[in-house]
Amino acid sequence: MTAESTTIDETAESGLTAKAPDESGLTAKAPGESTATEITDAAPTQSAAEPNTAMIEAIGLSKFYGEFSASRDVNFKINQGEVVAFLGPNGAGKSTTMKLLTGYLAPSEGVAKIAGFNMSSQRIQGLRNLGYLPENGPLYLDMTPHSLLSFFADARGMSRSRRNDRIAAVVELCDLSSVIYKAIGKLSKGYRQRVGMAQALLHEPNVLIMDEPTAGLDPNQIQEVRNTMSRLGKNRTILLSTHIMQEVEAMASRVIMINEGGLVYDGATTALAKDGETLDQAFRRLTIATDRI
Repeated sequence: MTAESTTIDETAESGLTAKAPDESGLTAKAPGESTATEITDAAPTQSAAEPNTAMIEAIGLSKFYGEFSASRDVNFKINQGEVVAFLGPNGAGKSTTMKLLTGYLAPSEGVAKIAGFNMSSQRIQGLRNLGYLPENGPLYLDMTPHSLLSFFADARGMSRSRRNDRIAAVVELCDLSSVIYKAIGKLSKGYRQRVGMAQALLHEPNVLIMDEPTAGLDPNQIQEVRNTMSRLGKNRTILLSTHIMQEVEAMASRVIMINEGGLVYDGATTALAKDGETLDQAFRRLTIATDRI
């Protein structure tokens, strides 16, 4: 079966490695490791946390490739119910940090936690609480949204009744009813993004990490994705990366910004711009400066 990015390896960017669609297991492994562990929904995700409970934690996270540091000593905590924008110029380390947080990459130093679970030593438990949408999420173009969601539900070990309930719920949430039986390869990019979101939400995760969910979309599609994100943000913890400052203002109450692999800002969206600056001007000021917090 042909995946959007032509290789099954990209499925791992969602935190999972999928078997063939006619198999019932779903495995996950850290890069470079050969051990595979089945991920099922036999155990439910962690129950709703209190507002001040840390759901995403980066503790001294670093990733080195020889002498190059893609991410260096990144520290932040995101609590239950927060919607946080993750900003930085291209090559700043955003995607690397997100992959460290999701367990897709192993850190050179530091610890990543999702819902209190260490993503190096308790990755399977963490994944039960996490929905991850990479920038170019893997989709099987000859499947329909319904068959894709059924495949991932079966792979997660959902019962038939729960599978049907969850598919119905995410189809409604992501507004996919009009294309649910249409081949994904014939859908617009906006609808494909929504299918990716539906897959990430299928198991009712408490935490969502999304890498540029509106990249390459037209204004109407961007608004549709924003509407979906607004609905999701009512009861979930969300970290999303973006280059579009209007999205930051519209969706996020807090901004975390990195540059050259290091943290340069962590605070309220309303405090980002100073002395009459626009958000674009504030972004430029912070990403040109070399001092880190």
